Amino acid sequence: MTPEEWTYLAVLLFSIPIGFVFKRGGHQVKQFGGAAVGLFLTLVTCNIHTLHSLVTILGTWVILSLSPRSCHYLTLSWTFSYLLFFRTVTFFGLPAPTPFTNAVQLLLTLKMVSLANEVQEISRAKKQDVTSSAKGPAIGLIPSVPGLGSILCYSYCYVGLMTGPFYRYRTHLDWLQQPDSQAIPSWRPLVARARLVPVYGLLFLGAAQLFPLEYVRSEAFAARALPFRLFYMVPVFFVFRMRFYVAWLCAECACIAATFGAYPTAAHARPGGGPTVHCPSAEEGAPGAAPPEYDYETIKNIDPYGTDFCVRVQDGMRYWNMSVQWWLAQYIYKSAPFRSYVMRSGWTMLISAYWHGLHPGYYLSFLTIPLCLAAEGAMEAGLRGCRGAAPEPDRSWGAWVHWFLKMRAYDYMCMGFVLLELGATLRYWRSVYFCVHLGALALLLLGRALPRPAAQGPHRERGAEGAPRPGPLGARE
Repeated sequence: MTPEEWTYLAVLLFSIPIGFVFKRGGHQVKQFGGAAVGLFLTLVTCNIHTLHSLVTILGTWVILSLSPRSCHYLTLSWTFSYLLFFRTVTFFGLPAPTPFTNAVQLLLTLKMVSLANEVQEISRAKKQDVTSSAKGPAIGLIPSVPGLGSILCYSYCYVGLMTGPFYRYRTHLDWLQQPDSQAIPSWRPLVARARLVPVYGLLFLGAAQLFPLEYVRSEAFAARALPFRLFYMVPVFFVFRMRFYVAWLCAECACIAATFGAYPTAAHARPGGGPTVHCPSAEEGAPGAAPPEYDYETIKNIDPYGTDFCVRVQDGMRYWNMSVQWWLAQYIYKSAPFRSYVMRSGWTMLISAYWHGLHPGYYLSFLTIPLCLAAEGAMEAGLRGCRGAAPEPDRSWGAWVHWFLKMRAYDYMCMGFVLLELGATLRYWRSVYFCVHLGALALLLLGRALPRPAAQGPHRERGAEGAPRPGPLGARE
């Protein structure tokens, strides 16, 4: 493990026990104490580069103050423009930010855009004289436009500061206003989420030792036979997954310890977005009613089993970095300037690549996803036309073939994500003859050549029941 990875692990492990302290605290302890801990961690790991996050917050606060009714796209433009400056500061003679500063900046960008959207919603609701009674407090509008102090506390809250999960301002506010955090279970849910972390950690250490990434860059690797070169991307992606399983599960445990993101199960919360149904609290319920059951779906960021064993490329995206996927679906995919499913997916992947960084490998990997999605959709539609029936069961032989191809596609795309440089990525893909690109293109053409169901529209692929197919991140067209 690198020194940076040890530091991340130390921050995550520190955040878990301190969560139990905040669970017992009141509104002010959570708000100011959580921000103080987060600011301390930021200053320790980012040093002078903490100014980047502060400038981003102050710029957002000015936009919210001057133009609350149209602040969403202004904030999106401001934060993403600042990301460009942040990543090119060395051209202006400024010191390069630390990796921890980059992590803080990434999550902060998501928070500021989401906050602006929430402020815009409450501003428009006030203009239209719409009261929050139309929506319950758990899923409704924020009560008021937050001031600078509240924005700073939300931005620097230690929960999810560097590794996620992303959460909305409404979620942070609900945590501060929990009437009785002690009544919300945290120990058992924490143990349930953490039980496999040691296994993932050992698998990561062992696989990283046996299959180092740097070997791919060597001349010795280029001299190996094609089957070995094809095989090597499998353990590379495995190491990549295990690293993030450990990080994100520990981050979720830090949330659970503090009862952050806990909502009644009946609220049907979604990762990142929070509750989708208003569910009365124990105080609002009938006298003598049983206390509600709680879950932590709002801060759920990874589903390891779903990631590894889901069948489709499209579904694999939904189980990975789930809170950020919600953000992309809500604020990028739904507002994409295209009607086509593939074009909207490509636009979303382009924005996601930019958010991750300026390395060419990000763009090469993310922009391969729309091709895989198009091939997957074409083959599914074509096979439905041939069978004239619903898709096969999830564990049929055809589904296992689909799963195998999905995993190899992600193995292939992961190489660009970890190699980063244009030359290194293309050199590896060339060594395996661009197999996923060419294979996806072949499947796309084959799928379109197969007969389509009679009810299939010419411009839109639909699911087995005729409903518009969901976007790659769960948003409906």
